[in-house]
This record gives sequence, C-alpha cells and structure tokens, in this order.
Amino acid sequence: MATSLFPTETQSGFQPSFDFPQSLTEKYRPRRIDDFVGLDKVKRIMRNLVAKPKASAFLFSGPSGTGKTTMALAVAAEIPCEVHHITSQSCNIENLQRVRKTCQYVPMSGYKMHMILIDEADQMSPAAQIACLSYLDGTDYPPATIFVLTTNDDSRFEARLLSRLHRVEFSSYGLNGDASALLERVWNEEAPADAPKPNFSRIVKEQNNNVRGALMALETKIMEA
Repeated sequence: MATSLFPTETQSGFQPSFDFPQSLTEKYRPRRIDDFVGLDKVKRIMRNLVAKPKASAFLFSGPSGTGKTTMALAVAAEIPCEVHHITSQSCNIENLQRVRKTCQYVPMSGYKMHMILIDEADQMSPAAQIACLSYLDGTDYPPATIFVLTTNDDSRFEARLLSRLHRVEFSSYGLNGDASALLERVWNEEAPADAPKPNFSRIVKEQNNNVRGALMALETKIMEA
C-alpha cells in the first residue's frame, strides 16, 4: 500500500506546517505609541492615558489606514489591558452582553484593566448602539474598563452615544515626510542592496498618505526589484 511522503494526522498525529514571511504591513506594524508615524496629538493623548489609566470611552475617528485599531492595541499593551475585540460583523447585543459580563470581573493575571475594542462601530445596528449606550451610562459602566470604538464615518452614530465618547481624530494630513522616511528605512532593510530606490514621497502621495497602503505598494516594488 502506498504511503504519503509527509506525515498525516492519521499516521502520527502530526500535520506539516510552513513558516511564511510576514507582510510588510504586519512586520512594521507599530507596537508602541511612540512607534507611530505622525499623529502627534493622538500620541500625546494616549501617553497621558497610559500614565494615568482610568475607566473611559473613546471614539477613534479617521480614514482607513491611519492606525486606529493598531493604536488601541498599542495602548492596551502599554497599560496593560486584557483586550476584548469585537468586529463590526459580530457587534450584536448578544456579544456586547457577553463581553460586558466578562468585564465585571477582575482582568486576567498580568493585566490592570479591560479594553473593549469595537472596530467599524458605525456598522452597529441601532439596537447594538442602544445596548452600548446603556453600558456607557454611569449606572452600568463596567469597572476598570476602557472602551475604544473605531470608525471611518461617525454620521451613523446616535447623538447620545457620541456625547459619551472622547473623540480622537486620526488624520493623514502632513504625514508625507515621516511616512516617506519610514518607507526608505523599510526599503533599506528589505530590498536588494543594488536595487535602485523608488520615489518614496510619490508612493505615499499616490496612496493619499495612507501608511498601510504605502507599505503595500512598497512591498510590490521590492518584489519587482
């Protein structure tokens, strides 16, 4: 009987695995607040929160690719917080209730606080917004918990919900210089030594100062080199 050259789950309980290189957007993703390109005002606010962490609720608003979710995770790492991440597709009343119940208890060992991170929160249903609003009211706010809602467009939020959130604007304005410097550093580390350098400023401009998009465009150029 023929046998496979590779062990299978039924033969040895082992399945072959492969290690693939990280994409540049993941490899160079900021891990700390000070690692972010630009966003000086945002970084100042978040540094102050890390220095004196407290139960609070934030709306991170701005274009895609400006680092809203990544900043939330960086803040959580520095406090540190146990993160409860809810995507827009799963942001319903049941999941909100489940996470709210979890945050009623002390965070896992090694963490000071909880963080409830809701991505693309503008996609929440009206019912989910009302549920979230009830948790942000002082009478039902979970202890030692930071809420972070991210959005590209806050026009779909109820005014009552917006009034309970500290709005932090993420902007790509003025990022070209810092983003170009980042691309050059990445190129020097990742591209062949003899490859001619592209115009980093133009790459950033073509991506509308979107750092994630610029890194993806740079990765294509490195693959072409």
